Amino acid sequence: MSVVTESALTNLKTAYDQDGWCELPYRFTDRAVSLLKARVEAISGERRPEVVYEQGSGTVRGIHGCHVFDEVCAALVRHPQLVALAEELTGGPVYVYQFKVNLKQAHEGAAWPWHQDYAFWSEEDGMPSPNAVNIAISLDDIHEANGPLVVIPGSHRLGLFDLPEKEPQGDSDWQQHVSADLAYTVREERAEKMAAESGRVLITGEAGAVHAFHPSIVHSSSNNISPDRRALLLITYNAVDNAPENPTRPEFLVARDSTRITPDAGDRLELAPRPLA
Repeated sequence: MSVVTESALTNLKTAYDQDGWCELPYRFTDRAVSLLKARVEAISGERRPEVVYEQGSGTVRGIHGCHVFDEVCAALVRHPQLVALAEELTGGPVYVYQFKVNLKQAHEGAAWPWHQDYAFWSEEDGMPSPNAVNIAISLDDIHEANGPLVVIPGSHRLGLFDLPEKEPQGDSDWQQHVSADLAYTVREERAEKMAAESGRVLITGEAGAVHAFHPSIVHSSSNNISPDRRALLLITYNAVDNAPENPTRPEFLVARDSTRITPDAGDRLELAPRPLA
């Protein structure tokens, strides 16, 4: 198994702190990607609460919390290089806060509006600070036409934007947190102005690519207008000392167990160096 060196981790940390995102100089092998895709396909065909559909259709939009009930996904979140990266970027022990696969089916996958993940975790779950990290693994080749993630570099350092007024405490409509009609968004005018000033980056690349991005970075994605599916697997690692005290959303969205995750090398999910451009 390839090892991400300490110097490489330091470089990734520097880029992450400055821009709010970074790309790992390694990718998961074709064998590992095929194994993960097979599990995603199988889970997508199940009727269970963790499987979410596009509004008004039977098209799968996402699957959640798979690491709890699927042994391949459970092995992935314990991958030593992913855990090491998460601990480097957060500065200490981590646990899996959230696991999901966002699926944009060919010609059907709907956009995600401009938003910040930490808005949901702060306002809905009571996460004390944004000291968490999203690790994104491309399960398909991602290009401009199939709805790639778009991030605004540096926006993670500016706080949260456009939070609605808090409503009286009640049951959270968690479906509005995983649909195209998001509960917390950044106004398009604001996001476009930020992008004009700071630029925007499309997170594209071959299947197996690994990126990390900050919970507060302003990001979005467009509709999938291509014949190619776009599947993006996301693991959110949270600092152990940053766990919310009393989250109320379903456990497949917000983990209750904040025990430090123990890395496990395994032998099926291998990383390999990315070819130099």
